[in-house]
Amino acid sequence: VSATAVVTPSMQNSDLMETLKNNEVAVMIGVPRLYELMYKGIKAKIDVSFVGKILYKIVSATNARGLAKKIFSKVHDGLGGHMNIMVAGGAALPKHVGKFFYSLGFNILEGFGMTECAPMITFTRPDNIKPGSPGQKVVDLQVEIRDGEIVAKGASVMKGYYNRPEETADILKDGWLYTGDLGYFDKQGFLFITGRKKEIIVLSNGKNINPVEIEIKLEKESPYISESAVFLHNNALHALIVPDYNELSNASIIDIEEFFKNEVISTHNKNESSYKRIMQFTIIKSEIPRTRLGKIQRFKLGDLLDAPQKKKEKTNEPSSEEYKSIKVFIEDQVSGEISADDHLEFDIALDSLGKLGLIDFIDRSFGVQIDQERLLSFATVGKMAEFIADNKLRHKIENIDWSEILKEDLKLKLPKTGIIQKIITSTFRAWAKLIFRLKGSGIDNIPDGPCIIAPNHESYFDSIFVASFFNTKLIKSTYFYAKKKHVNNFFTKFLARNNNVIVMDINKDLKASIQKLAAVLRQGKKIVIFPEGTRTNTGELGDFKQTFAILSKELNVPIVPVVLNGAFEAMPRSKRFPVINASISVDFLKPVNPVSYNYKEICSVVKSNIKKAQK
Repeated sequence: VSATAVVTPSMQNSDLMETLKNNEVAVMIGVPRLYELMYKGIKAKIDVSFVGKILYKIVSATNARGLAKKIFSKVHDGLGGHMNIMVAGGAALPKHVGKFFYSLGFNILEGFGMTECAPMITFTRPDNIKPGSPGQKVVDLQVEIRDGEIVAKGASVMKGYYNRPEETADILKDGWLYTGDLGYFDKQGFLFITGRKKEIIVLSNGKNINPVEIEIKLEKESPYISESAVFLHNNALHALIVPDYNELSNASIIDIEEFFKNEVISTHNKNESSYKRIMQFTIIKSEIPRTRLGKIQRFKLGDLLDAPQKKKEKTNEPSSEEYKSIKVFIEDQVSGEISADDHLEFDIALDSLGKLGLIDFIDRSFGVQIDQERLLSFATVGKMAEFIADNKLRHKIENIDWSEILKEDLKLKLPKTGIIQKIITSTFRAWAKLIFRLKGSGIDNIPDGPCIIAPNHESYFDSIFVASFFNTKLIKSTYFYAKKKHVNNFFTKFLARNNNVIVMDINKDLKASIQKLAAVLRQGKKIVIFPEGTRTNTGELGDFKQTFAILSKELNVPIVPVVLNGAFEAMPRSKRFPVINASISVDFLKPVNPVSYNYKEICSVVKSNIKKAQK
């Protein structure tokens, strides 16, 4: 019997999927971390669709694995179309991960053992699978649970460590191998592992805590956690958390620390016993230290607590030419200094057009093609530079040509306006004027023909406040844009189709999304763009992203700055309901012509004009 072994070039989800897709892989062997990464990627795609989530719940509850193979055939095809058996070992596979793949029709086989037992103690039989368990004991081996610890005896157990009698005596007692792992057997003889004896945390009140259970629960509860590690620090439970930056980006999370404190950790603690609650946490960018089998090296966790303070140390800057080139390009985009430890979005705040420019720069300069998902998956700029250095086809610095990117004609079909739009617009306008004392000025400053209307961003309803002063002709010729993730049900899709809303998927096809905006302007229409990109947290003006400035400059269309006052006080982020009868004003300022300015100067002029006019 012969077989071909296929090795993935890296643990990146995209590399893994590409390797499986391009090879007829029938059996995959890996550590639990591998399957956790696959689980997160596949589950996220299923959860995007309401129908997909319902169908998964049905096949999972009914154990209809044959039906699941047909319904989720794209998942099987994505893994090459031949995958049948997945073997997990080296550490405990989280039950929800095993259950997920089993429900989709894969045979997920787990094993438990040690090198000292040559090496298997239990293993799953293909015709008798129980997700969450590494199977039943192998033949000719005695296995028992003593004081919660798994012990084994038989011909496959070692005689002892060579010339190490003391260590042998610690692990071998009367021929029984003490594994150091905790677990139990169910009535059918299936083993369930609950943790490592050495990892048990003993609190000052005598309570014993298994950190693995908390880690599994944290990662299962929140899609925003890539991995976690729990340990005792200053006599309190402390969690190290590696965020999933893609999920945070998709959810438009700006302040990661506050979000984890108020949403993720707080929600987790509400459902935990008082002595199991996370009292402190630290966001880290480096990976959790693990053994080659994926087990956490807990003795190293304390060293990572100082990692967040070790930022922008010049002596630690990479010396590679790839990093230096990327650093120069990004610093030119953001007009500031960056560090190898910075994340592109959450530290540098690179906007959508900046990301597109970086993707194009990397492709032109190094011949490395990456999409936005891959771009944001790098924890730091330094990690991204390492990847590019390992995969580059060339190194020839070429500056980005925005005119080249934006000139492509997408033949965009704009939503049709009609009576429904008029009804919806009138309804929202009446609502805004009924709830608030809404007033405006300068609407005549909006010129005929294409232009960009650029308001500051104070509240969720800013688009409605701005549009409340448009007449019928202006409403028909003005377009707004919305992220695809916000247009995800029948009602929002209906509103988008009938209210001049261009839906953009900036997380999947960033280039086409930006080109859509250019196409709207080329058709002689107007478009509303919020230069800050997101609502203010404090009421103060945020940084202006260059998207609107590049569109204005390259297409030679004027920008009408718009000043919103009072919307933040009427609907701050901290409140669910608006302040009734609050005073809100919308003032349209004189247009800014882009001819005499570069991108950065356009941002500066528009921001300055808005700031001067704010009350």
